[in-house]
Amino acid sequence: MDPCPFVRLIIESLAIKLPSATKPAGSQIHPSTTPCYAKLKIKNFASQIALLPLCTTTGELPPSESSAVFSLDPDALRRLYLKPIVDIKLSIFTGRMGRTCGMTSGKLLGSVQVCADLGGARSRGCVYQNGWMKVGGGGEEPVAMLHMNVRSEPDPRFVFQFGGEPECSPVVFQIQGNNIRQPVFSCKFSAERNNRTRSLPSDFNTKNRNWMSPFSGDKDKTRSERKGWMITVYDLSGSAVAAASMVTPFVPSTNSDRVSHSNPGAWLILRPNGISISSWKPWGRLSAWRERGQVDGLGYKFELITDNGLTSAIPIAEGTMNVKKGGKFCIDNSSKDSALSLLLNTRGFVMGSSVEGEGKVSKPVVEVGVKHVSCMADAALFVALSAAIDLSMDACRLFSSKLRKEFSYEEHELVS
Repeated sequence: MDPCPFVRLIIESLAIKLPSATKPAGSQIHPSTTPCYAKLKIKNFASQIALLPLCTTTGELPPSESSAVFSLDPDALRRLYLKPIVDIKLSIFTGRMGRTCGMTSGKLLGSVQVCADLGGARSRGCVYQNGWMKVGGGGEEPVAMLHMNVRSEPDPRFVFQFGGEPECSPVVFQIQGNNIRQPVFSCKFSAERNNRTRSLPSDFNTKNRNWMSPFSGDKDKTRSERKGWMITVYDLSGSAVAAASMVTPFVPSTNSDRVSHSNPGAWLILRPNGISISSWKPWGRLSAWRERGQVDGLGYKFELITDNGLTSAIPIAEGTMNVKKGGKFCIDNSSKDSALSLLLNTRGFVMGSSVEGEGKVSKPVVEVGVKHVSCMADAALFVALSAAIDLSMDACRLFSSKLRKEFSYEEHELVS
């Protein structure tokens, strides 16, 4: 498999030193307790906000965690081929983040700009700035001193795309240079009332008594629920190499038509166990629910399952995406102190998957960092995870809404 070139532009070790307040605070004096943040902007990219820790002296060592990361995909790198110079602008604000009555709440303190030559960034790491810079002022004394490290590193990724919606049992293509599409996997979706993934190892179940919530079955036929969905990923030889199985039904909360955060549905992401063709081993667990708030959202949490079972699962991705607009599910361990960094002994991008908004045609695009794929079966796990988060958008639809026929139990029972 040939990866696609990606580059990560990283702005980290951000910190600010403000002048000492030697007299009552005036218009240009900023006490050390004043919160500060930076707005980072690169042309053709969405701006990002980063907090600025305060340093008392310019000799103080700022924190090393990444504050902002911009990913340059193959299209962006092609656009930079003739003009590889990128301007990174940081606007420094004091006060609260956010907006009030359409106006920015913080007060602009000043701005700095760093130029990055990305001409050779796809093949080698580069450092463009590492140290303190003056912020604003225009006179002899700067308004503040800003510390930052700006660097880039190659970040090749394997890119896959579903040829159709996951519930339609599509072929999955690998996208290579010049948009070459090569089929690498096929998927089979099923929605059966009694789909339980019974071929999991028996010792796994005994170690974790509550890893799979029981299905209500015939005990409560009148209760609405979405259960028994499963998507299996096959390689070109027809061997099953990964799967996503809905092990906890998606059920509306009491007196509601939505799946609540307190009672989410869940999937197990599975890999072959090697014992038999139909035997599976849990690799990860994805929980999903419908968030309440100003913006209707799909909430999710993904955990890696260790050999000790679900009770020692490690949370590595959690967030909310807009139900109407969709978004991107991402696993990224940029922080050196994250649980994922300690587990994998490496930092950087792991995987990302596009998710379309509710009711829209979805053909997920899946990106996987090269360092996390040693064989096709590894890539298949991320493809199965991508399918699970995409299908969760349907599983978490309001129960007053009707799902398409592919999710109907009767439809699959007739086919089988």
